[in-house]
Amino acid sequence: MNASTSLKRPADERGHTDISWLDSRHTFSFGDYHDPDHHNFRALRVINDDTVAPGHGFPPHPHRDMEILSYLVSGELAHRDSLGHTRTVTAGQVQYMSAGSGVTHSEFNASATESVHFLQIWIVPRARGLQPDYREWSPPAQASGPLTLIASPEGRDASLPIRQDVEIHLGALKAGESVRHGTRTERGLWFQVISGEVSVGDERLVAGDGFALEGVTSAVVTAHADARFLLFDLA
Repeated sequence: MNASTSLKRPADERGHTDISWLDSRHTFSFGDYHDPDHHNFRALRVINDDTVAPGHGFPPHPHRDMEILSYLVSGELAHRDSLGHTRTVTAGQVQYMSAGSGVTHSEFNASATESVHFLQIWIVPRARGLQPDYREWSPPAQASGPLTLIASPEGRDASLPIRQDVEIHLGALKAGESVRHGTRTERGLWFQVISGEVSVGDERLVAGDGFALEGVTSAVVTAHADARFLLFDLA
C-alpha cells in the first residue's frame, strides 16, 4: 500500500522578479531564480504569477519543446507568433501554445490603462520535436460543476489537447462548498490557489499557495472564502 506525501509551497516563499513593468512570482526555478528544492513537480516545470503594466510585455523570443499555457486572471493579453496567430485573450480564458520544434512569440498587455494578471504555466511534453500548435480555451457558458476540465491528453469535453499525460482543472467554489477529485495512487496532484482560501484535506491554502499531494486515490477541496484554483493531475 502506497503512503501519501504532501508538500506546501507558500506564496510568500516563491521567487520574485520585480522590474519597472513586470511583477512575477515564481513557484519553481525560473530565469535568474534558482531553488534546487523547488525545480519542478513531475512534468509541471513553471508556474509564474505575472502582472504586467499597461502597454508593456515580452518582446518576440523563441521557445521549443514545451507546453505553455496562460490563464488570464484579469485584463487582456495580446499574442503574436511565428505561426501567424495574432490574438487577444481576456480574463477567464486560457491561451495554449505547444512550442514543439520551435516557435517565436510575443505577449503584451493589450490595455494602455489597466494591468494584466495571468498565470504562465510550462509543462514538459511527452516527446521532443513535435509540430508547433496554438489554441485557446474559454469557459463554457454553463459550468457543469465546481471543476471544469481545461486540458487533457485526448482533449475530451472540449478541453485543450495537451501533449502530456496531465489533466488541468479549473476549480471554482463558494465559501463553504467542497469538491472531491478522484485520481490514482501512482499519479501526483498539484493545487495552485488563484484567489480566496481553501483547504486540501487538513492543509489551509491562500492565494498564491501551491500544494503537492501524492499516493492518494482522492482529494477533497473545501472553500473558506469564494475561491478559484488550478488542479493538475499528473502521471
